[in-house]
Amino acid sequence: MFYIADLHTHSHYAGATSSNLCLETLYQWALIKGIDVVSTGDFTHPAWIKELEEKLQPYNNGFYTLKHLPATTELTGVKTSGRMVYFCLSTEVSCEYTINKKTYRTHQLIYAKNFETAYRINKILSKHGNLAADGRPSLRLQSHELSKIILDIPSAYFVPEHVWTPWCSSIGAMEGHNSLKDCFKDVTPELFAVETSLSADPLMCNRYDELNGLTLLSNSDAHSARNLGREVNLLNTELSFDVMFRAFKTKQGFTGTYELFPQKGKCYNTGHRNCKVSLSTDEINDAICPVCNKPLTIGVSLRVEQLANQNIIQQNVQPFKYVLPLPDVFAEILNIKAETPLKTAHVAQAYTKVISRFGNEFDLLHQVPLEDIHVYHPKLSTAIKRLRNDEKHFTAGYDGIYGNIRFFNDGELNTKHKQLALF
Repeated sequence: MFYIADLHTHSHYAGATSSNLCLETLYQWALIKGIDVVSTGDFTHPAWIKELEEKLQPYNNGFYTLKHLPATTELTGVKTSGRMVYFCLSTEVSCEYTINKKTYRTHQLIYAKNFETAYRINKILSKHGNLAADGRPSLRLQSHELSKIILDIPSAYFVPEHVWTPWCSSIGAMEGHNSLKDCFKDVTPELFAVETSLSADPLMCNRYDELNGLTLLSNSDAHSARNLGREVNLLNTELSFDVMFRAFKTKQGFTGTYELFPQKGKCYNTGHRNCKVSLSTDEINDAICPVCNKPLTIGVSLRVEQLANQNIIQQNVQPFKYVLPLPDVFAEILNIKAETPLKTAHVAQAYTKVISRFGNEFDLLHQVPLEDIHVYHPKLSTAIKRLRNDEKHFTAGYDGIYGNIRFFNDGELNTKHKQLALF
């Protein structure tokens, strides 16, 4: 069967996450987005794994379902299409270590087929850090040492996380290594997949030969349930934990990803947020801020160029399609300026109506015929057509500031009151 999986999430026990981030809200937003499989995140945290055991029941071969489905949703009045949401056990950990006076900090994803495996992992990792301190614990382990630990545990899998981001990544410019081999040493051949990042896509990854042959996973890294599905993985396999990871290893049944436009990501350009300096790869003369004369935060686009050692081989690029959160699309159509568009009444109203009409967000972005969307709202159909064709304008994100994606030219949207009335 075809299904969509978001395999990097968190709980309210992780730092800088929503207090409402729990299984129930993840379930609700998975329905709204159109996601079938969601990771639990944070099973290393003692209180969260206890909550997981209380609320989940086994479904099939490593996937779980909620024992009690939530009666209401965070988005008042929304009606979603009928589907079931499945969970798999996951966690994220931070490896922090110093080699030759350089400090490295890399985030890694771990998956467990069942609670027995998760508790076995927790028992070992508790010797290397305080698991109760954060949903994403810090460990006194090098990346390759952690990888070896997980490799030795049956029914557990290890995936390097958001490998391109400047901070906390395996090959990122600020705290990472200069190659996967330098990071993972003798266990590098055991890697079967990496998670890219919101600021990278398969075209960019195709520039670096160490990623050749690896499956490029894309996930949301959701710190709130509303951010679920910013990126996802597409599969056509039996619904089971083992079969899903077999697809990641063999690419049989793994059909690609939905990718956020990388320029939307908050690490795409090189820059300094405090100095309001954002530089594309073509604009950079050196890595020093022209305003404060301090080192710039090296963005993903420049990091790719630093490590790139091959031209893009189109036939080898992993299949993908671009997506953008629908609230961002509505905010442009309605000419609403807001850091979080869905928190505005007009965008929330438009979003609720369109999800109730078409079933879920991903169906609308890539499955619903454009003529059906045009009948509902002509400007929305224009935006989605341009999204599907990668016809966009953008202001790239940098140094922790998200970018902006636009689909309309100046003057195309000059009737705000009429557009609003149609939603």
